[in-house]
Amino acid sequence: MLLLVIGVLLFAGVHLLRGLAPELRQQLWDKLGEGGYKGLFSLLIISSIALMVFGWRSAIPQFLYAAPLSFGAVSLLLIAFGFLLFVVSGRQSRLRRVIRHPQLTGVTLWAITHLLLNGDSRSVVLFGGLALWSVLEMLVINRREGAWVKEEAPGWGTEVVSIAIAVVAVGIVIYVHRWIAGVAIM
Repeated sequence: MLLLVIGVLLFAGVHLLRGLAPELRQQLWDKLGEGGYKGLFSLLIISSIALMVFGWRSAIPQFLYAAPLSFGAVSLLLIAFGFLLFVVSGRQSRLRRVIRHPQLTGVTLWAITHLLLNGDSRSVVLFGGLALWSVLEMLVINRREGAWVKEEAPGWGTEVVSIAIAVVAVGIVIYVHRWIAGVAIM
């Protein structure tokens, strides 16, 4: 479980560095240069993900609470919407006029849905930790960036493409979930 905790904390800490310790980030940027800083950032994020994966696989889950009754199709729809939010974070979308941080909101939705589906200790650490990080990250970004400037709404064709990308991504994740998490979705 320790590897999982360290992985979640490292992931959150590296991402929160810009907002919570801008002086330290700037010192690293100045010392390492843009390429060096981005390389270090990437290395730390990849390391944190590896720690989370190995920590998840090595942790012996302990029952903490009974997950609510399975809400099968609803949970799949919530996670699919989270994937759509992740997709539109890098594209123009009408959703970006309603949701300021689509990628982080998608992570929050994905994590909370997984918390509702799982009641074990490692799920609480992983999904609870990532949900907490994503909400904190949104607050930090809002403080740093100030007022929200909404972009123009794109055409409906852009929305259809975003939905198609999300559907394909969800399909792939459904297929590989058993190998990633050890649990088949279907």
